[in-house]
Amino acid sequence: MSGVSESLNLGLTRALARIGLPPPEGLERLSGGANMESWRFSAGAETCVLRRAPSLDMMAGRPMDHAGEAALIRRANAAGVMAPEVLVELRPEDGLGSGYVMRAIPGSPDPNSFLVEADPQIAIQDIARELAKTHATDCTGLQVPVMDTAAALGELRSRFLGYGGDRPILALALRWLEANIPPPVTPQLVHGDFRLGNLMFENGRLTGVLDWELAHLGDWHEDLAFGCMTVWRFSRPDRPGYGLTTVEELVEAYGQAGGAAFDPHRFRFWTIYRTFWWALGCLQMGGFWRAGHDRSVERVVIGRRTAEQELDLLLLLEDQAPEAERDRPLPAATPPLAPNPGEPSGAEILTAISEWLASDIKPLMTGRGKFDLAVARNALGIVTRELELRSWATDAALSADLMSGKADLSTPGLLAKLRRTALAKVSADMPKYPALAIARAKWEGI
Repeated sequence: MSGVSESLNLGLTRALARIGLPPPEGLERLSGGANMESWRFSAGAETCVLRRAPSLDMMAGRPMDHAGEAALIRRANAAGVMAPEVLVELRPEDGLGSGYVMRAIPGSPDPNSFLVEADPQIAIQDIARELAKTHATDCTGLQVPVMDTAAALGELRSRFLGYGGDRPILALALRWLEANIPPPVTPQLVHGDFRLGNLMFENGRLTGVLDWELAHLGDWHEDLAFGCMTVWRFSRPDRPGYGLTTVEELVEAYGQAGGAAFDPHRFRFWTIYRTFWWALGCLQMGGFWRAGHDRSVERVVIGRRTAEQELDLLLLLEDQAPEAERDRPLPAATPPLAPNPGEPSGAEILTAISEWLASDIKPLMTGRGKFDLAVARNALGIVTRELELRSWATDAALSADLMSGKADLSTPGLLAKLRRTALAKVSADMPKYPALAIARAKWEGI
């Protein structure tokens, strides 16, 4: 038994004893989760999931601690939302950090499998129903934070500057957001992470709503917009409504389920806001890795997904440019480095390592190890393509001009330059990102 598994067994034994359950068996680390760890196990006849923070430092800045999160999940469950059943919260004496144990929900959160097997019309009704029930949940007496949009955006600005403030597309998005903050609304419960990947499905039907740590009181349009972001449509970027349908059909289903009237201007604001927010979230992952909070390869790979959000933000904002700039051809792409007939290049060495992992190591791996191996090969591919394509691009001066308004999308040639930069970065970092093909077709005609 590994040291991690042994400590988990000891800590869980203490926690489970408080509710009369036997020690855990069959601990298995689940894939996914950008911040929290999830472990599945059996406790007698119960199948359970432990959700915990790998480091308490990773809880910094979150709207709620795990105790508040568990209380909210219990309230949502009581209100009829398909939220998990919380069995027991961790205590300091358990030695496991911060978290809680839930009864496992049947099904799988795998988005691509769901998109293949689901009937879009039925599935979008399931999603709309749970969104409406979530937003109607009464949070009286709970310590649920209230979101002030202007204050939250100010915090994002500080984070962006703290991460260097040198990415022009993010600076462009920040400038737009600051100029388009919508007026306040009567706060409702917002899940904050309601998207494919955090929803459980079985046979194409919704069975559970997971990951409540970002919940807060605010504008419910935020939930609809976040779930419709391009990155969360997975294999169906052509279907804006949760990878299933149109936004219009999602909104219609939401209204039929009792949801409030839809405002497209608020929806647009929150789509851009949460895309910018997730871009910064990806950058934050690199900081966690550098600080030693989580030294996994998965953490640094997520850090490179910022390129996806830059591409999406440019697609969202380019309609602000004059027609002449939207029609301007892109500058020539930087060609890949020519192969050297001498000693193998760094890119070739990385390719050799990746091929060895696939041929010799992959057959030996099972469970979480197979997932980690795939992430490691992805990381090698990122570095290989960066060396070959020379795609890294930051520009502090241009970013400052965009944030101050000295430059904007009417600046001659700027949109074309940003388009080329976005294509190059995603081609190096995440070449399988489905929206890349859409952007190439739109901007290059290929």
